[in-house]
Parts: sequence; structure tokens; C-alpha cells
Amino acid sequence: MRTEFRFRRVVSRTPSTTGGRSDSQRFRVTHPFHPLSGREFELVGFAHTWGEYRVFFQEPGQTRVRSLPATWTDVGGPDPFLVLSAGSAYFRPEDLLRLALLVIEVQEGRVNRIMPHT
Repeated sequence: MRTEFRFRRVVSRTPSTTGGRSDSQRFRVTHPFHPLSGREFELVGFAHTWGEYRVFFQEPGQTRVRSLPATWTDVGGPDPFLVLSAGSAYFRPEDLLRLALLVIEVQEGRVNRIMPHT
């Protein structure tokens, strides 16, 4: 059995104190079902907001700053669940539980509009 390891560049979660850096930090969207999957963006910010770590970025030519969960990107390395499942599972258990709760809320009429989480 052959084991393959991939190492990714980790983006620092603390601001740089060196100043004057000319190189920008970039990240790639790795979530397989996200419309931006595979695209690379310049990292504008990184913070713990809305209960999770998120990356902030601007699409080229846009002025609006957008954010994604850091786990949907290559920031901080590979997702441990995806590494361990090795392609045998497409969904994380916590994501399936959230989906099940959402379906129940829709069936009970407590949710009338579902917005994408981007």
C-alpha cells in the first residue's frame, strides 16, 4: 500500500510585523462543490468570525470583499477528514447533521428562504 503526503504552504494567522513586503499571500479554493473551486485569490484577511475561521478576499475587478470558511481553502493545510477518508466519503458527518436539521426546519415551515453560504 502506497501512502502519498501533500504539503501545503500555511498562511500565517498573525499579522506580519516586517512591513514593506512585496509578496502577497494567496490561497486556493479547494471545496469540490464550490463554484470558485480551483481558483486562486489574494488573501485580504483571516479572522475567526461567525463561529469559524474565515479567509477574506476580493475577486479581480470587484470592490466587494467576500469571505469563505478557511476549511474550504488550502489555508492551514489539508482537511484531516478528507485525508483520512481518502475519497471514500464525500460529506463530513457534521455537514450531514446540519443538512438534516435544515431539511427538518424547511418541512416544519420554520425556514422560507435558503441562502448560499459563501
